Amino acid sequence: MPERRPVEGWSAPGAAERWDIIRRSRTVAVVGASGDRARSSNFVVTYLLSSSTDFDVYLVNPRETEILGRTVYPTLEALPVVPDIVDVFRRSADLPAVAAEAIAIGAKVFWAQLGLWNPEAAQLCLAAGLEVVMDRCLKIEHARFSGGLARAGFDTGVISSRRHL
Repeated sequence: MPERRPVEGWSAPGAAERWDIIRRSRTVAVVGASGDRARSSNFVVTYLLSSSTDFDVYLVNPRETEILGRTVYPTLEALPVVPDIVDVFRRSADLPAVAAEAIAIGAKVFWAQLGLWNPEAAQLCLAAGLEVVMDRCLKIEHARFSGGLARAGFDTGVISSRRHL
């Protein structure tokens, strides 16, 4: 995990802000989408395509042409739409370049997945007016707020410290 240096002028959006981003977004570009079912990006894409009708999902990876029966685009610029959210599954060091692409196409939100943190990328996005979410999983956040945790493979039973006799 990269060092989590603070980002000047930015604080991580709280739960209400993340839910607001998700609710008002209609298109998601998943950068670094993988056809490998063992990769987290594949799991997230599978969830977004099958468990959610909230988003039109576009996949971006220059080394893939099709994933889960969907066309994969080599760059954000090649997409047929401007995505509301650019959801990134790349190394933290790659985030500034992806941020620059997101800015260039006019995306509204730069979302770096769990474990991803890059103050330079965040500063670029903030300066261009994008909202920034880092070190959060879009699938987990969507499932949490939409009541889909059970569909996402999480046990949603009540956790209690009380002993059941």
